[in-house]
Amino acid sequence: MKIVGTIQLLAITFVHFALTVDNVFLGDNIYYAVNCGGLAHTDLNGVHYQADPLRVGIASDFGSRLTIMRVDPRDAILYQTERYHTEDFTYTVPLPKDGEYTLVLKFCEVYFQSSQQKVFDVLFNDEVVIADLDIFKEAGGIGVAYDRLLTFRVENGVLLYGDRRDSSGYIKITLSKAYFLFHFSFGALDNPKINAFYIYRGPKTDIPFLRDVLFDEEIEEEEEEEGFDEEADVKLRTEINRFEDEPVVKDPYAEQDASHMFIPFLIAFACFFPVLFCLCKL
Repeated sequence: MKIVGTIQLLAITFVHFALTVDNVFLGDNIYYAVNCGGLAHTDLNGVHYQADPLRVGIASDFGSRLTIMRVDPRDAILYQTERYHTEDFTYTVPLPKDGEYTLVLKFCEVYFQSSQQKVFDVLFNDEVVIADLDIFKEAGGIGVAYDRLLTFRVENGVLLYGDRRDSSGYIKITLSKAYFLFHFSFGALDNPKINAFYIYRGPKTDIPFLRDVLFDEEIEEEEEEEGFDEEADVKLRTEINRFEDEPVVKDPYAEQDASHMFIPFLIAFACFFPVLFCLCKL
């Protein structure tokens, strides 16, 4: 059973490696990166995230109590910290030089236990690029990493996104409160937030995929099986050591004086002749 589990784990690891082996080091082509609501961090792909420079809204590490799925534990901090606000808030970045770029937005629901609890819009230079983002729904649950990628170009100092041209000289990433129409009434659905983001010089095909949830589940199951095996092994070794370390129980009869066992025979033998003599006299 353990062999089958090991084979499955190796197969999943191979698939994951095949998906991420190309262009995994992104550090040389990172233009800008922020660990929102958190401290500086360099991830396994060489992306160096600066500490969050924004002072608007609230920085939170509430997600640090969760194990984040779909990401290596060493990079979980990128999805455990966040910045949120009761109003719209914006990250403003100077426009980079001409070229093709990919904006990677990182999200993770760390509080709500169901969908339709936190819903908001993401604007890119004042244009809605992600409408009604429900992280819990899109990611598939709480504590699950979720990335969204947007590609754009800069030509002659002008930002090009789709058919839109922006010559402001800045990149603006805005997280905006969304409103949900329900029973003919509007109601705010909690606060907009973001966990981290980076701008990469190159196409989105260079960006490594997040791990499949299946990959994490297989690792978790394998660790549980190994834990059970180790626990059983420790218990067995403990029992063996206990028997080896304990002194051998002494034979209660080993040191007993056996001479007293002959006394009854001597008495019977001594009485035999007088009795025999008396019988003969009769």
